[in-house]
Amino acid sequence: MSIESAINIDDLKRMAKRRLPKIMFDFIEGGVEDEVGLRTNANAFRDLRLVPRYYIDTAKREQRANIFGRTYASPFGIAPTGMAGAFRKDAELYLAQAANDADIPYLMSGAANASMEAGAKLAPKNMWYQIYGARDRSFQLDLVKRAIDCGVTALAVTCDVPVSSNRERNRRNGFVRPLKMTLPTILEAMLHPAWVINYYRQGGLPMLGNWERYATKGSTPDQVADLFAKQTPDASQTWRDLEAIRNAWPGKLMVKGIMHPEDARIATGMGIDGLIVSNHGARQLDMMPSPLDVLPMIRSAVGPDVALLLDSGVRRGSDIVAALCLGADFVLTGRATLYGATAGGLQGVKKAVSILQREIDLVLGQIGAVNLDALGPHYLLDTVRAEEERRNTGAMASRR
Repeated sequence: MSIESAINIDDLKRMAKRRLPKIMFDFIEGGVEDEVGLRTNANAFRDLRLVPRYYIDTAKREQRANIFGRTYASPFGIAPTGMAGAFRKDAELYLAQAANDADIPYLMSGAANASMEAGAKLAPKNMWYQIYGARDRSFQLDLVKRAIDCGVTALAVTCDVPVSSNRERNRRNGFVRPLKMTLPTILEAMLHPAWVINYYRQGGLPMLGNWERYATKGSTPDQVADLFAKQTPDASQTWRDLEAIRNAWPGKLMVKGIMHPEDARIATGMGIDGLIVSNHGARQLDMMPSPLDVLPMIRSAVGPDVALLLDSGVRRGSDIVAALCLGADFVLTGRATLYGATAGGLQGVKKAVSILQREIDLVLGQIGAVNLDALGPHYLLDTVRAEEERRNTGAMASRR
């Protein structure tokens, strides 16, 4: 099956799965422990229902979206996905290039294999960067300085990794530090010769590009990965560390991983410009609610003027529209574009983006929304039902 023949994100997922050994695909696809969270995220979108309105002129639909004073071509961007270069060489650069070409943002992972400097050259106006807290605070502040120097337009500080998570798929497969692959894992990998050849041709696991300069000169990718693992996660991070980053960064600053309304209030009270409502793709705490379920509470807590983004579980254009109806200003998707990068490099990422854009356009036309400003809770079944019940109650009372 060719990249161009893919008609939805699941098609790209199947192509990525065929290309990768199980140990690598499981790293992309897995959650934690019983993987309840993966189902929770998917079901949250599947349980929502959009109620269309008809006889509305939607012949001139458009999906441009504004966030942080910048208008993008679509209301979604590419979420951070760590170690993408292990699935396909230069994957982060393909993600950056595709984001630039489609005029959507790319939030590069703090565990990327490419450097932020390389990404910013390809996407000078579309590059965001994710920061993980480090035990040595000088590292995270230097990352802020580098982001300033290379023109990154927004930073996102990830708050939802205070400790390592219990990713049982990875542990069973031996995808841990250091790698402990079993013989069955190695034999299964041999069924994917194209990936194996490319993997060894590039020298094994690729370098963590943004952390190489903090290791001893001449360090191997494994040694740099060990440094990153020693520095993150850092359970001692507090609001004061976020405040230090806020003071050092003059641009737009987001916190990624906010799930509680009180944390949202604290963050915005510190001058944070945007919040990414996220459960880390269900890869941290298995029993968390979906971001979609807490989004309305977060919106109520911070009011209409704080930029709210959502990620985790997004696979369809209808998912993006539903999140916007529930109060998000913007949506990020990680696995969808990573499937594309893994399956087909730059062409695969572009295909993933175009699939989502087409689906958004069709959903807008189906529900009677000419643009994103028309969206809101009035398209959701629960809101329509509550409004009708209120009307009926009022009508019954007037008859008495």
